[in-house]
Amino acid sequence: MTHKALIIGATGMVGQNLANRLVAEGWAVYGLARRIETLPSGVLPIKADTLDPVALREALVDLAPSHVFFTTWTRRDTERENILANSAMLRNVFETLPHPEQIVHAGLVTGLKHYLGPFEAYGKGVLPQTPFRETLPRLDIENFYYAQEDVLFDAARKHGFSWSVHRPHTIIGHAIGNLMNMGTTLAVYASLCRETGLPFVFPGSPVQWSGLTDVTDARQLARQIFWAATSPAGRNEAFNIVNGDVFRWSVLWPELAAWFGIEAAPYPGEAGSLEAVLADKGDEWAALAEKAGLVEPGLHRLASAWHTDADLGRPVECLTDMSKSREMGFTGYQSTRNSFFDLFTLLRAQRYIP
Repeated sequence: MTHKALIIGATGMVGQNLANRLVAEGWAVYGLARRIETLPSGVLPIKADTLDPVALREALVDLAPSHVFFTTWTRRDTERENILANSAMLRNVFETLPHPEQIVHAGLVTGLKHYLGPFEAYGKGVLPQTPFRETLPRLDIENFYYAQEDVLFDAARKHGFSWSVHRPHTIIGHAIGNLMNMGTTLAVYASLCRETGLPFVFPGSPVQWSGLTDVTDARQLARQIFWAATSPAGRNEAFNIVNGDVFRWSVLWPELAAWFGIEAAPYPGEAGSLEAVLADKGDEWAALAEKAGLVEPGLHRLASAWHTDADLGRPVECLTDMSKSREMGFTGYQSTRNSFFDLFTLLRAQRYIP
């Protein structure tokens, strides 16, 4: 059987890494995005907006994928609006594909907000104890991840395909203009600190500074998505996905600083705001970009400090249990230090940081 994948959000951090993996495996890969200029090599472009059903139907008119992967989301002002928009994205794809009955498997990427709640109530209230396990019930609160899952489950029952849901922690990987990009945000922050003498201060909470935590490399996530799509054990299951190691920011932060040739500032003992620190640094970044010959002078295109603050400012421990997929046969592992260092090396090679 020839595998033909449709990746929704193929220019994003997850979509690009998944596309590269599938192309390397010999799949025919179609990448759907509103802007297709940055699609990975070997991906066939489909320019469309999933929230425009008429245009989407025209864009998908000749496509009959065997696999569909949802790797993107859209941010709205409230969770109610997030639910409406993000569930519509999935529903529109399934309703406008000309032959949904030919889908073999569909994968959906969500995240730890499944356990922590949406941004409006992020890490607040009564939360489950860590490590987070897939068997935990949904929180009694509106969450667009739950709405997306329900659309996926309904479509799978209607059209007879299998599904998988993947719940990463903070994703570390390469994508420019991404809404949630801690790795690149920290690279920009450290570069500014080295250039201007700004102290490299950990902006997060005491719990995040001293406690154990984990993250998800986009390459590790792509490995699991591929495994679930091609392994009988991966069908009709939800899986946590992290690198497989744990760390403390109090240990990793000085190591990140050392990579940039700077020293980590002493932790102030309370959460700060990286968004506030970087709010007025646009001109300084533009000057640095011109001086160093960088390809992106727009700080806002590289840094998503609001999301880094949300993740690092959480007042609760965040650890993820990976037992389920390991017991079912997924054995992928990724060093977290290398997740960051590989990304920094790539950003420097591509002239995004000096």
